[in-house]
Amino acid sequence: MVILVAEGFLCCSFRSDTMSRKSPTNGKWTSRKAFLLVSVMVLADLCDVTTSVLRHHMTFMDIEDYKDHVCSRPCVDNGQPMTCDYDFLIEHYHTLTKACWDCPHISDMCARPHCVPADGGLRGILTVNRMMPGPSIQVCEHDTLRVRVHNKMENSEGTAIHWHGILQQGSPYMDGVSMVTQCPIPAHSTFTYVFNASTPGTHFWHAHSGLQRADGLYGHLVIRQPPGREAHRGFYDLDLPEHVIVVNDWWHRDSPSSFAQHHHGDGDNKPSSVLINGKGFFKGLYNPKTGLNITTPREVFRVTPGKRYRFRVASNGILNCPLMISVDNHSLEIIATDGQPVQPLEVAAFNIFAGERYDFVLTANQSVGTYLLRVQGLLDCGPRFKDAQQTAILVYDGAEFNSSFTTPAPTIIGKILNPINSRESPTEIPVSQLRAMVEDDPALTRTPDRTIVVAMDFKVIDNPRFHNPVLYSTRDFVIGNRQLQTPQMNDISNTLPSSPPLSQYKDLLQSMTCNNDTVTSDCSVEFCECVHLYKLRLDDVVEVILVDQGHIWDANHPTHLHGHGFRVVAMDKLASSIYAKNVTDLDARGEIIRNLHNAPIKDTVTVPDGGYTILRFHANNPGIWFFHCHVEYHVEIGMGLLFQVGEPEDFPPVPPRFPTCGSWEPEPEIPHVTDINNHCARSSATSHTRQHKHLTSFVVGVCLVSTLLLPLLRTELQPSFAGFPMY
Repeated sequence: MVILVAEGFLCCSFRSDTMSRKSPTNGKWTSRKAFLLVSVMVLADLCDVTTSVLRHHMTFMDIEDYKDHVCSRPCVDNGQPMTCDYDFLIEHYHTLTKACWDCPHISDMCARPHCVPADGGLRGILTVNRMMPGPSIQVCEHDTLRVRVHNKMENSEGTAIHWHGILQQGSPYMDGVSMVTQCPIPAHSTFTYVFNASTPGTHFWHAHSGLQRADGLYGHLVIRQPPGREAHRGFYDLDLPEHVIVVNDWWHRDSPSSFAQHHHGDGDNKPSSVLINGKGFFKGLYNPKTGLNITTPREVFRVTPGKRYRFRVASNGILNCPLMISVDNHSLEIIATDGQPVQPLEVAAFNIFAGERYDFVLTANQSVGTYLLRVQGLLDCGPRFKDAQQTAILVYDGAEFNSSFTTPAPTIIGKILNPINSRESPTEIPVSQLRAMVEDDPALTRTPDRTIVVAMDFKVIDNPRFHNPVLYSTRDFVIGNRQLQTPQMNDISNTLPSSPPLSQYKDLLQSMTCNNDTVTSDCSVEFCECVHLYKLRLDDVVEVILVDQGHIWDANHPTHLHGHGFRVVAMDKLASSIYAKNVTDLDARGEIIRNLHNAPIKDTVTVPDGGYTILRFHANNPGIWFFHCHVEYHVEIGMGLLFQVGEPEDFPPVPPRFPTCGSWEPEPEIPHVTDINNHCARSSATSHTRQHKHLTSFVVGVCLVSTLLLPLLRTELQPSFAGFPMY
């Protein structure tokens, strides 16, 4: 660019000097001005390039924890939005490294920078800035987030970061879904996410590439509102940054190994532990000096008697492990789900599925002392298997702190929100019964423009990724002994394209896509795989009827929609197992009642096993959005689909210089006319691909035409070629 500008200015100056014959001094001065201006521009450009290189070249000495980030501040009415910068350095790392020194034998050392004790189990992990969870992003509504992600992972592994819960209205390219909204960020490179914090509430960020979030790439993301816009501001006294929680199930080996062993063999898929903000204890480490069993530290929350505290909880759940959350001797007032305010509901406990978020108010109204916040694993984390669970310590000011404090779990007495695979009862409250505090969207009360039934289940079928139908078919094994059941939506396994369709739409061929309306195979008996895509008209009201048929396993499929919130208008469990037609027939008879007034707004919701969940959303955010089960293994092998909202001309423009990627094959070589005979011989000997076959046909045709016309040309053009040899 500098060279072009320089050439332009110099050309103009010389032209001015040449044409101004009457005032040569003027021309020389113009040339001098142009030279000085170009010099300044060159230096400025070089400085800008140097600054840019330095800014984007992050080293391991530069990593920060951002615990005192300037944007983590009280949000005030009429406050000025800020631009909030973060640098994320992603790398392969390990628990209890040399950075921990004598942790956990000396407990204080577990809090040293770069020390990740987790639950005391030794294993490889992935981290952002050598933290797990990664840096906590806590900002105010309408701030601008600018996060530079530096991929320093070995093995040339790509990545992408999804901002779970952020609708990305007008910024779909920042959604962070590998091979849907962007190419994976290559190793040794940097990608900068820039978007507006316009979706207030409790969210979280996580890797959306392969199994990376299961190994540690996740963290808090909270967007607070000023008091004048906060629906529940008078319902609590304090909303502290240290009272933000992310929970997840955990195991003691890396996810790719566990995934491969489970899907290609008979490996275990039952987590053995749970983490609260990346902490906990699973087993003690023996200290030979003291003869004691030492455990890694648990998370600690401190409260003052009489105060009301807002806690924010997000689930980075990995497998089929809903988690029950309770606090001994305290009731919890639920005030929000998935970032959206609801009318307060007092409960004794609540269940949280992968991808969900809940906010609750805890009143410190018990005797001064120490209590436990409990996270109990359910289903595949429940007592039937490894009874994965974890506790954190709630300490009242004035109580003596004991890091090893424990007490038997009390019986839960009272209401439980979000029950597991059960119908509504006086003590079990499904999320569909929550009441939103956001005004109704009138469009959602009309008859939907589009209704899509999505039946979900595991299927015993020869998925060639894991079962060769000739060598090791599903017929050769039984459930529980190396027979893999494939989780699908509408009997279709989603596969991601080789280029992100949002930014490279022309690369998405129609032949790559399908859905249950367009597929030509009988997917009930054949394995069907494609880019599972539904096209929605912009501004349509869409109703999705999710059905968990429940024929295999007592499982759940918490389903997450990118780019839109939806209203949960109905939910129920019908039987231990059903078919989608049972639900549509029930609906046709008018026996499913939809709540179209104050229905809760969510972006992640479960479906009762053997039941249904009905959701509605207004397709008003143009782009291509992922809709998928948030159980990591399930989405990884195809339990998802894409919603295309609007046509490409409705999408926001692709950002300048946005990265591209895709498959590549060499173009067929076009023969030079003077080398036809060589090409004829070479092509006929080596045509093994379709492109070569086309090339051979072309060359042979040219050869034949040449053979027929050459004698005529010799005769007709002989005088013109006198003295030249003819071949």
